[in-house]
Amino acid sequence: MTPLSAQNLTAPEGAFCDPETGLCTPAPLAQSDEKVPFRDDVEIIYIGDPMCSWCWGISPALNRLERAATTNGIPYRTVLGGLRPDNSQVWDEAFRNFLRHHWKEVNERSGQPFGYDLFDQEAFSYNTEPSSRAVVTARTMNPEVESRFFELTQYHFYVLNKDPKLATFYEPICKELGLDFVRFSELFASEEMVTATMKDFQLNRQWGVRGYPTVIFRKGDQLYAIARGFSEFERMWGAVEELVK
Repeated sequence: MTPLSAQNLTAPEGAFCDPETGLCTPAPLAQSDEKVPFRDDVEIIYIGDPMCSWCWGISPALNRLERAATTNGIPYRTVLGGLRPDNSQVWDEAFRNFLRHHWKEVNERSGQPFGYDLFDQEAFSYNTEPSSRAVVTARTMNPEVESRFFELTQYHFYVLNKDPKLATFYEPICKELGLDFVRFSELFASEEMVTATMKDFQLNRQWGVRGYPTVIFRKGDQLYAIARGFSEFERMWGAVEELVK
């Protein structure tokens, strides 16, 4: 298994979701020269975006992966990807048709549910930064609920078709997970969370991640991609077992 080379890879132009691999490539983003030192240990790192449909498709497998990692004493963490972190995508008929078709592909392959009322809206900004910032905010408040917050954000967007740019979108999620919504709203709107979210976006691009979902097994300062795109739990965990050996 070839390790990722963070210094030699760059993010591709534009954003595209491949139905064959289940990999969504991110839009370009300004790079950061800040280096993050690694400890001499192991961990599993999931890089995804709450508004990446294949990330919703792989969610059940990731649940199993996190449970298996926890059972075996392997740390598991999430890094937010930043699929489309701006308002540049035009919400026209062509884009809506593309998304509708793509969501149906993900549903057929993964079995994950989708709602389609979103495509009846005349205007919608497909900016994935706010939903990513919300996950970072939840992480800041209570790291133990981060994965579940991420998953519930996906559910409220993909199934219920609510707008994740609005702070009120997260009120029922905060209630379910025991997070103070007033405090969440304050943090969610803060420059501190904007900056922290951008660091996640820049970090995964610095690692050379080319799309989402990506799952990495880190062994010391080496990063091994155990999934690039949609994958099953058994395949990912089998790769972890091989790398641990």
